[in-house]
Amino acid sequence: MRIIIIGASPLGLHLTRSLILQGNELVLIEREEGLAKELAEELDCSVIHAEGTRPDILEKAGIEEASALVACTEHDQDNILIGLIAREAAVEKIIIKTDDEKFTAVARKLGFHHLINPPHLASMVIADALRGVNTIELSNLMRSDVRFTSVLVGAALAGKKVSELLLPEKTEIIGFYRKNDFILTYREKEKSGGKGDFRLEAGDELLIITRTEQVKKVYEMLKEVEETSFSET
Repeated sequence: MRIIIIGASPLGLHLTRSLILQGNELVLIEREEGLAKELAEELDCSVIHAEGTRPDILEKAGIEEASALVACTEHDQDNILIGLIAREAAVEKIIIKTDDEKFTAVARKLGFHHLINPPHLASMVIADALRGVNTIELSNLMRSDVRFTSVLVGAALAGKKVSELLLPEKTEIIGFYRKNDFILTYREKEKSGGKGDFRLEAGDELLIITRTEQVKKVYEMLKEVEETSFSET
């Protein structure tokens, strides 16, 4: 798999080394000249000293042939811009790192699904650890190819009932975030006599459990609803 990583941040470096060990073809782009030169000598991958937000540099890195791109510079705005360029180049998997949750929200609104917010994740784990809860063990509960994912409800889905969503098989909406509230689906089913026909609102973030092979279908089906609705208006 050809993967482009932009930003030799601690996350970017750790990820680069891990993916090289897994046998992937890596291209690392780093703007700081000294660091780029040092890493070019150390790492078994292509290292480009350049600004990763430039389309011509991403073309030089082979973005048209890339299976995935990870934007993990120290600047959230740059990472989102890189993600937009990658989407225009039809990169299949685009992963964006944001440190500020405001930019995480912006990236979601722009339609990006694979978002990493290290400060948020770390603070959650630490807070839970202080309460005596080990949330890291959640990964041990996810056996086989079970995956959790989330989808942001746009204007086209707002007002629709959950029962109207044509989700892939072995896929369920287990809950959703509405503003600062988290609502469990089964609670809503109890209120509606077991039908679960609660209506979605713009800005809701659906928490979905599915199989690995169905994740892409979930995004595609819900995206299709959005695009169809906009084309009809």
